[in-house]
Amino acid sequence: MIVAVDVGGTFTDLVAIDDRGGLMVYKGPTTPKNPEQGVMNGLRRFGDAEAILHATTIATNALLGQMGLELPKVALITTKGFKDVIEIGRQNRPDLYDLRFRKPKPLIPREMRLEVAERTDFTGKVLTPVDPREVEEVAKKAMEMGAKSMAICFLHSYINQRNESVAYDVARKYFSYVSVSHQVSPEPREYERTSTTVVNAVLQPIVSRYLEGLEGALREVGSPKFFIMASSGGLVDSAEAKERPVQLIESGPAAGVVGVSALAKIMGERNALSFDMGGTTAKAGTVVDFNVETTQEHEVGGRVHQGRVVKGSGYPVRFPFVDLAEVSAGGGTIVWRDEGGALRVGPLSVGADPGPACYGKGGTSPTLTDGSLTMGWIPSEISEGMRLDLDLSRKALQTLGDPVEVAHMASDLASLEMSRAVRLVTVERGLDPKEFTLFAFGGAGPQYALRLAEEMEVRKVVVPPHPGLFSALGLAFANRKFEASSSYPEDLEATYRRLEERLMERFPGASFLRYADVRYEGQGWELTIPVDDTSKVRESFEERHMRTYGFTMPRAVEVVTARVFAVYPGYNVNLRAPEGGEVNVKEREVFLDDGWSKVPIYRREELREGFTLKGPAIIQEYSSTTLVRKGWNCKVHGTGSLVMEK
Repeated sequence: MIVAVDVGGTFTDLVAIDDRGGLMVYKGPTTPKNPEQGVMNGLRRFGDAEAILHATTIATNALLGQMGLELPKVALITTKGFKDVIEIGRQNRPDLYDLRFRKPKPLIPREMRLEVAERTDFTGKVLTPVDPREVEEVAKKAMEMGAKSMAICFLHSYINQRNESVAYDVARKYFSYVSVSHQVSPEPREYERTSTTVVNAVLQPIVSRYLEGLEGALREVGSPKFFIMASSGGLVDSAEAKERPVQLIESGPAAGVVGVSALAKIMGERNALSFDMGGTTAKAGTVVDFNVETTQEHEVGGRVHQGRVVKGSGYPVRFPFVDLAEVSAGGGTIVWRDEGGALRVGPLSVGADPGPACYGKGGTSPTLTDGSLTMGWIPSEISEGMRLDLDLSRKALQTLGDPVEVAHMASDLASLEMSRAVRLVTVERGLDPKEFTLFAFGGAGPQYALRLAEEMEVRKVVVPPHPGLFSALGLAFANRKFEASSSYPEDLEATYRRLEERLMERFPGASFLRYADVRYEGQGWELTIPVDDTSKVRESFEERHMRTYGFTMPRAVEVVTARVFAVYPGYNVNLRAPEGGEVNVKEREVFLDDGWSKVPIYRREELREGFTLKGPAIIQEYSSTTLVRKGWNCKVHGTGSLVMEK
């Protein structure tokens, strides 16, 4: 048996898959102050496991100052004259006309940024070799100042790592945690590379302690193999995660998109939109030609505006990330009125504790979940026997006006907010959402999916099996994936072969995926493309450039970074429709666009393959509720997915 674990902001989800492909599921509240406890609450129900697959938000939470995590003291050793790189940055101003704007506080204060006399030029020629004795002096100084972790970043080390390697060997004598840029992010652009290395150094002690604690707790269930979801959409082992924790920043959200990619391939849906609406946020991603779209651009700890982190407001990280847009629209998102009396949704959320008012745990703020309960969209009893209190929901919403009217308006506002996230990963990337099938999951996603589809003119929507736990299920589909890269390759094919040989030493028997960051000469930024044939790099790049920007240029093309992923295939997951049985249809008063009406209520477990129904209708199950709107037909697919079409 393998167990996939997704620790979210509100719920901790577990999916166990036995050797026959059978599924067992658990959904329980997240324990923010001690996330291992919530995980073990579920694992104890399943017994011993061969492997644990884990998605975690600990890296993001640490950098956002959540969960009471205190950032460790970190020192930086860098080339003489360059210690202020992380403070100078790119001079991006997230608010151009804000005279009171303050840049993000550097993760390493100036007195902890130490310089050594060394220099490598842009061709890789070592002009000044680093002196190990000087490195030893500054390492001792960093220890005296209380540093627990060390970052090392020298000029042009992505071309020649010799000086950095010498400094790394010295620093390892004094520090358990050392991040060196040619191992973390061997790419050009000093600011971004230094920032990525510093973020990695900050996260190393935190993530290592968390994973070691979880590994200790896992001895209770047989000390299984342990893999963690990376931001790139692949699984890495615990050793890799501890060495380069910077790749875990978008660990949780990536799992859902990977699951959509796998399910879309099974169903023959070439282009898919991933829509994940959970308890805290809603996230959108894209799958094009069965492949998850990725990006190298990310800032962590910054301010989010309409689904995207505002550039210049956070800490840049150069690493492959699943391309996601996220908005504050989850079941626990707070509904409120501004000073002008206008109804607003988010960005604040009530989280797992105390949760929405209807949970009866002391929360009084009205939320989208309270609105869904008030309108009859969801039942009064959900997962793990948790009962929802309708009176508490109405009481909370009544502070804003008529409870039903407020709930309905809030649902419309949330749908508009979520449509922005979808546009960011489609229209902004040169993609037409009308050419995609929307895959909706998360505890709240299937309630809002068809309203969102109508807003985006999408005509086909799929609700996968176990939608409330689908991000956890997506982990089981994920490949184990390990990256190596090299910048400014002179011979692209030879560079790929060298990277593959290096990976083969660590991961024998793996297959390989090739990518390249490519640009026109003179451009400032690159596009990442898959490389099946090195002779067709220009052709693939110009196709992506035309799709993204609407034009190509009569100019030479250059590969800035060659990337290779060593890949082991994921586990076998057998998705199938329920065997079904007698379909017992009940009715409930539900508030829809045209007012209250009696709507048929189905149990998803009773619907076998090929079963069809017409909206309006509601389909209830353990982890979620699907709202089939008027004008939509629903059919059960062989995988157990609900396929809804206009």
